[in-house]
Amino acid sequence: MFKTLVNAFKIKEIRKKIFFTFMMLVVIRFGSQLPVPGINRTFFANWFAQQTSDAFNFFDAFTGGSFINMSVLALNITPYITSSIIMQLMTIAIPKLEEMQRDGADGRKKIASITRYVTVALALIESSVMAIGFGRQGLLQTYNVINVVTVIVALTAGSAFLMWIGERITEHGVGNGISIVLTINILSRMPQDIAQLFEQFVIGRSIAKGVVAAIIIIAVIVLMVVLVIILNDGVRKIPVQYAKKVQGRKMMGGQATNIPLKINTSGVIPVIFASSLMQLPVMICSFFNISGTGVWGEILKGLNSNYWCNPSQPVYSIGLVVYIVLVILFAYFYTSITFNPLEISENMKKQGGFVPGIRPGKPTSDYLNKVLTYIIFIGAVGLTIVCVVPYIFNGVFGASVSFGGTSLIIIVSVVLETVKQIESQMLVRNYKGFLND
Repeated sequence: MFKTLVNAFKIKEIRKKIFFTFMMLVVIRFGSQLPVPGINRTFFANWFAQQTSDAFNFFDAFTGGSFINMSVLALNITPYITSSIIMQLMTIAIPKLEEMQRDGADGRKKIASITRYVTVALALIESSVMAIGFGRQGLLQTYNVINVVTVIVALTAGSAFLMWIGERITEHGVGNGISIVLTINILSRMPQDIAQLFEQFVIGRSIAKGVVAAIIIIAVIVLMVVLVIILNDGVRKIPVQYAKKVQGRKMMGGQATNIPLKINTSGVIPVIFASSLMQLPVMICSFFNISGTGVWGEILKGLNSNYWCNPSQPVYSIGLVVYIVLVILFAYFYTSITFNPLEISENMKKQGGFVPGIRPGKPTSDYLNKVLTYIIFIGAVGLTIVCVVPYIFNGVFGASVSFGGTSLIIIVSVVLETVKQIESQMLVRNYKGFLND
């Protein structure tokens, strides 16, 4: 990876793209510190410190601290991520959108345009709720119509601006712009969290205990990164053989290839779905200052990840069991709506392809379904391990950090994908240079 980056800087065209991406990220980090006009930042910092829900820490990590700073980029690209997921699900449910997706580049452009409009609409709704809800509680220095509208416009514009930057990075920079924006937000909080871990477990301890604690912290992070890399790159290759056929005077086909089925077929989506579903009641109660009492209060604690894996209160860890089940269920659900074995088997049959030892058509579809069932479970278990480890350390040792399994999955996946894109651009340039010579 390091060698790839060094070689990339030797190529002027790629060097410009990397520099452009870097400058866009500088703009993002600057915007994350720029406050919205007319707000009381002290109020929001105090309100955030009083929250016991891990959902707000999760959201703040995704926004790179701009949420707690209540900057113009407080909403960040979360509306775009939500919009993209909604559009992906709607594409399966609405035939018109599914037809657009199959129309190639033109169809995808139309879907991207609709996604932008949905993003702005979601940002407008979220900013209105924040401006009105928090404004009444003291977020605004003066609660009036002008200040409320100012906050709504600033937050909505900030989210739309980040979406625009992400698209510009994709077009003129390296990698997927939206993914890189999300990654830099998460990375911006990691030094602070790691410093907090060392201050909590290393500094002030005896040399022996400090060294052991430092080794354990580093080892856990490294092992989780390695597991994420395995999940990201692990594939099950289904061999496919294409029959020979005569077209004109030429013999076509006959080659052997494979269908790569990723172990982690659904990526980080199941974790986002499960976390959102678990934390939604907690966030609503926190936002409207609803204090859960009695049975409802116990349920809210069970849904709150800050109470999981606590040896003194093991009953609340039932919420962790529910979370694990949801991750596995969402892994199967999301894969089922994004991967269609029947369609793949029919396309293979039309092109004269078949899996050795399996008849074309429905038997091939059944075979792919069977294989997919196994690898989805393996991927979901691996995904669960990565996401649960931070909760265990938080509950047992009180090691609370904003970056967890979800953040690591995103960071590692985006870094690997970006490096692969740089390598492919270098390869294309080498081919062009060879042809020009």
